[in-house]
Amino acid sequence: MTTLTVRRLLVDLETPIPRGWCGGDAFRSAFYDALSFSFPAGEQVFIDAMKLGLGRLDAATRERIEPEVRGFIGQEATHRRVHTLYNQHLERRGLVNHWEGRILRRRAAQLEGLDARAWLGVTAATEHFTAIFAEYVLASDAPLAGAPDRLRQLWQWHSAEESEHRCTAFDLYRLAGGSELWRRRLFYVVTWHFTTDLARQTLNNLWHDGTWWRPSTWAHGLRFLLGRGGLLREIVPRWRHYLRADFHPSQGDGSTGERWLREHAELAPPVAR
Repeated sequence: MTTLTVRRLLVDLETPIPRGWCGGDAFRSAFYDALSFSFPAGEQVFIDAMKLGLGRLDAATRERIEPEVRGFIGQEATHRRVHTLYNQHLERRGLVNHWEGRILRRRAAQLEGLDARAWLGVTAATEHFTAIFAEYVLASDAPLAGAPDRLRQLWQWHSAEESEHRCTAFDLYRLAGGSELWRRRLFYVVTWHFTTDLARQTLNNLWHDGTWWRPSTWAHGLRFLLGRGGLLREIVPRWRHYLRADFHPSQGDGSTGERWLREHAELAPPVAR
């Protein structure tokens, strides 16, 4: 069992978030802002899934994993709160959150009433995306180059905690009796929705910011996604790992997240264990 620490983030969330905050790069800024729009509703789905999953366990198994699950829920609740504040700045700037509505509609239409294992499978699959993205963000300075310290620290803190709790939903899915067949099937479903929703929200952000027509926006976007050390070139091989029969999230590299949390303890002090 992993001990997960719930922390509070001590960065400035009052100052408005400007256009092009990520080093003046319109595409990278719109991309991160799109991700942030998904977090409050998405994190709530994960929290609900974990609570439902605990309800499927026998008393002995539940007692063993419940402290870790409670830590997971506490971390995700903190992420939800922080990104709600973040998103309020984006909306005041004129951006429109379409992604959240799609998450809520799918939850109502596709997940309500389903077996808790379906919720857990979706959560475990999405957590794989956040874990491999966290590895990318924390591996070098390039993903957040030029960002103000407070925003760089926010994204790195979120990434470090996603790396820290990357195994919890997967382990609970298995303990609740989730099958390998449905684990892979749900991963394909999550991959489709996650990637298309992220692309749509990023494009929408660029449209509302008035930067989507600039050639420099797309030059920077191609470099960010496909250039040397680019996002897709780095994470697609790790994406495939989830489909292996012997996959477990612990096979990923959590050392960068552990090091960040250790070296920035003053920015994210513990609330509770």
